[in-house]
Amino acid sequence: MIDLRNPQPLLAELCAIARAAGDAILEVYGTDFAVRLKDDRSPLTEADQISNRIIAEGLHALDASVPLLSEESAPPDAATRRAWPRFWLVDPLDGTKEFLKRNGEFTVNIALVDGPRAVLGVVLAPAISRLYYGVVGHGAWRQDGADTARPIRVRETAATPLRVVGSRSHPSGELASYLAGLGAHEITPMGSSLKICLVAEGAADVYPRLGPTSEWDTAAAQAILESAGGRMIDRVGQPLRYNTKDDLLNPHFLAFGDPRRDWLAPIQTTRGSENRH
Repeated sequence: MIDLRNPQPLLAELCAIARAAGDAILEVYGTDFAVRLKDDRSPLTEADQISNRIIAEGLHALDASVPLLSEESAPPDAATRRAWPRFWLVDPLDGTKEFLKRNGEFTVNIALVDGPRAVLGVVLAPAISRLYYGVVGHGAWRQDGADTARPIRVRETAATPLRVVGSRSHPSGELASYLAGLGAHEITPMGSSLKICLVAEGAADVYPRLGPTSEWDTAAAQAILESAGGRMIDRVGQPLRYNTKDDLLNPHFLAFGDPRRDWLAPIQTTRGSENRH
C-alpha cells in the first residue's frame, strides 16, 4: 500500500527498483547493442525493454492495484486511463539518443501521479551514479554513488548572468529567440530529465523547453523540482498536468527556481514582435 504521509520507505523501494533497472541498462551500454526504430522513428534498444520489464515487475510487486503507464508499453485508451485516480508514469530509458552517443546523460524516470499532478519522482542517471528523488511537501534529495543523500533546493534568486540548461539533442529556433530576450546568460547543454534536476538542485536557473516532449519525459523530474521549491509552467503560466487529455504530449514549458522573475516575458516579447511583422 502506498503511503505518502511517510514516504521514506516507499522512496527506498523505488530507488532500489531504479537502481536495478540502471544496472541492467549499463550491462547493455557496455556491449555492441542493436538499435531499431519505433513507429514514431525514435530509437529503441534492448536496454529500454529490459529496464521497462524490471520497473514494471518491481512496481507491480510494490502495489499491484496502481496502474502503470510507460513509454515502452502500449497505453490503454484515454477513457480508461483518465479514470485512474493514481498511477505510475515511467520512462525506462530517457535520453536514448544520449545512450546511443555514449555520453552518460540518460536516465531512468519513475513518477507517481495523483489526480493530474506528479507528486513523487525518482530520476537515476546510472552512467554517472547520480540519483535524484523527491515527494511534494516532503523535500528533494540527491545521492551520488554510495554517499549519503543530501537535500537539494532551487536557487530562489537567479544568478547573473542567468544559468540556462538546454537540450543537447533538440535545439530549436524558438529557443534561440527566447534566449535572445532573456538577457545575459550562460547555457549548458544536457540530455534527458537531468536538465530539470539541475534546476531542482540550484545548478541552473531555468530550463526552457520550446519543443515536443511526452508526459513520461517530465513527470518524475517535475515532482523533484516542485519538491525542491521550483515550478514548471506552460506558455500561459499554468503548471504542467498529466493524463488530462487524449494524447500524452506536453505543451512547451519553462522549469525554473526564482519565483519572482517573469520567465514568460521573453515568450510574450517574441509573440509581440512576430505580430508586428
